Amino acid sequence: MTLFSDQPARREVAPGAVHLVSWLSLGQQQTLVRAFNEWSVGPVPMRSATVRSGYSMSVKTVCLGWHWQPYKYTRTADDVNGQPVAPFPEWLGDVARSVVAEAYGRAAAERYQPDAAMINYYDDLAKMGMHQDKDELVDEPVVSLSVGDTCRFRFGNIHNRNKPYTDIDLQSGDAFVFGGESRFAYHGVTKMFAHSADPAGGLENGRINITMRVTGKT
Repeated sequence: MTLFSDQPARREVAPGAVHLVSWLSLGQQQTLVRAFNEWSVGPVPMRSATVRSGYSMSVKTVCLGWHWQPYKYTRTADDVNGQPVAPFPEWLGDVARSVVAEAYGRAAAERYQPDAAMINYYDDLAKMGMHQDKDELVDEPVVSLSVGDTCRFRFGNIHNRNKPYTDIDLQSGDAFVFGGESRFAYHGVTKMFAHSADPAGGLENGRINITMRVTGKT
């Protein structure tokens, strides 16, 4: 069974930013939920990261390949339990390349070699402020998968957190990828829609967001 749909609806939100609607089937979402249940318990458990201001994020995160802590990547989770982060699975890289192929074409997908994933869990009240993904050493695309409840995703510009931006409702099964001109666009999650997902997807409450990226680290 493949982990991607054959004919997703494609929407280009901004140059290099592509929304693939209903990219994952219910069965494929269930596969990712089962994997999430394993990833979230270790060897480094899911936690709420603390940013420079001392604020603890409402989103909970577990990482694969490289451990992200504000604002760097490490092989060990020194801010949690000091354990080595779980490896980035090859099959997840294949999923990411499939998204890139759908968004940008096969040639771009063949070049794409993600080595890290951040898996974020949003409960009913969780949000994520507008930010840039810029802790990576390269500017390869970021690939995102959504499973569970719908969220209001705000995709902005590369200059600041203000307008212009576009609000998008990301539903369970959607994929989103941003690269090229939009690679360093500010983005965030402004609202969750509780109990909006089909429970047949495997997640009873909340939203899982799997984001894959190339760190450029060795």
